[in-house]
Amino acid sequence: MKRVKRILALLGALLLFALYAATLIFALIGSARSMDFLKAAIACTILVPVLLYAYMLFYRLSHSSQMEDTDSSGSEND
Repeated sequence: MKRVKRILALLGALLLFALYAATLIFALIGSARSMDFLKAAIACTILVPVLLYAYMLFYRLSHSSQMEDTDSSGSEND
């Protein structure tokens, strides 16, 4: 599991780096279409980490409540 987390973290870092590079490239290109791509790259640069953080937080909270439920039900039987 630890290896999978490291690989996913590396992929996330590479994705963010690619988004930052795309933002820089689209900012330097002067065409009208590149402005749309620039806006999309900036939005993804902000939204992707926020959504990933929200997903991790939700996952952690939902699994901790399940663990508390199993711990409390196990202590009632003792």
